[in-house]
Amino acid sequence: MDNESTEPFEFSTHLLSSICEDASSVPTSILILSTLVAVSGSYVFGSAVGYSSPAQSGIMDDLNLGVAEYSVFGSVLTIGAMVGAIGSGSIADYAGRRLAMGLSQLFCILGWLAIAFSKVAWWLYIGRLLLGCGMGLLSYVVPVYIAEITPKDLRGGFTAIHQLMICFGVSLTYLIGAYLNWRVLALIGTIPCLAQLLSLYFISESPRWLAKVGLLERSESALQHLRGKNADVSEEAIEIIEFTEVFQEQTEASMIGLFQLQYLKSLTVGVGLIVLQQFGGVNGIAFYASSIFVSAGFSRSIGTIAMVIVQIPMTALGVILMDKTGRLPLLLISASGTCLGCFLVSLSFFLQELHKWKEFSPILALVGVLVYTGSFSLGMGGIPWVIMSEIFPINVKGSAGSFVTSVHWLCSWIISYAFNFLMSWSSTGTFFMFSSICGLTILFIAKLVPETKGRTLEEVQVSLNRYPTKR
Repeated sequence: MDNESTEPFEFSTHLLSSICEDASSVPTSILILSTLVAVSGSYVFGSAVGYSSPAQSGIMDDLNLGVAEYSVFGSVLTIGAMVGAIGSGSIADYAGRRLAMGLSQLFCILGWLAIAFSKVAWWLYIGRLLLGCGMGLLSYVVPVYIAEITPKDLRGGFTAIHQLMICFGVSLTYLIGAYLNWRVLALIGTIPCLAQLLSLYFISESPRWLAKVGLLERSESALQHLRGKNADVSEEAIEIIEFTEVFQEQTEASMIGLFQLQYLKSLTVGVGLIVLQQFGGVNGIAFYASSIFVSAGFSRSIGTIAMVIVQIPMTALGVILMDKTGRLPLLLISASGTCLGCFLVSLSFFLQELHKWKEFSPILALVGVLVYTGSFSLGMGGIPWVIMSEIFPINVKGSAGSFVTSVHWLCSWIISYAFNFLMSWSSTGTFFMFSSICGLTILFIAKLVPETKGRTLEEVQVSLNRYPTKR
């Protein structure tokens, strides 16, 4: 793996150590390794999202694509992700978390190669579609796997590494893409795919998945391996097995079966956070950051570099604070910041339309995008996935996870495809709309989202879904 690919993993190792400084649980080397291997898939996720922005001008010039055709290329990623997401829960439930990650990387490798060697637009679309299928699988299985293998007082921070590595993928692809041809950039995208694929053999399977499929001895053995040979895992193992048996007594719910009163709160929280996250405009900004800066009259390269400088530290801060402050405070601060950021960008475009403060408005647009990016990275980027991985019981986790992830990618497709057309209609109106949705997000979080900090997965799931227990 080259230097650009190893830097995120070295940083993540140091970050995992800092998360654990104030935690009562001490992570073992296999727990850290398993987490880092899992989040290498998150890096692939981020590099795929970030690819369309630096590659835009090169692809449009070399293959003679128009705006509408490139919008298809940008948005077809999310169509593939919807396809992958629909099957993600079932694949992860029947094949296991590790095999699901391995399958996702096969899709991603094929996708990157198809893009790199494409001569016509259709091959670009096929490659982007395959890449999306892999992302749809990854977006579900990575946070679920990490949540299932980590102790309760480390779970939030470790699971949030998923979002941090997405940010690394986006940011490094922005930076590398500013200097490399789009074909070379696609070939580089295969490196982290191969890294995860070759490393999966060395990590533990989820103890909760093993318990779900009836492999109770292997479940306890995997838990012991993850916690350390001298750790007493008897109480945690009993809790996992007992609650798994209780939830397994309930009918395995299909996606349609999810719409029952007993799952209403979990489904409302999971779907609501994901919908508001996407309709707040994140993928429009991430996919087309370069064109936003140009439209606002600001330097494309300076704006992109500034986004990278803000994004990674703020995501890392969110990871560190996750298990200290809790999920809700970070979500509320994050949603408030995204609301303000979109309003500032909207105000910038409004001033341009009035032909006033022409020298000031590009700077206002940059500040707005940076406030949005930093705030989103702090909480709204990662915490919805953390909470999604925590709130659904084992008997519906696969179908619920598939549904929530599918909704995520459907909303992402709507925003990524419509964004260029919305900007043509009204740049001011587009960002004012995003700001209003972010304002609604604040109310949703304050009224409906539960705090899951410091509670086991079983405790969270029973409190939300109100099943009887054997105790």
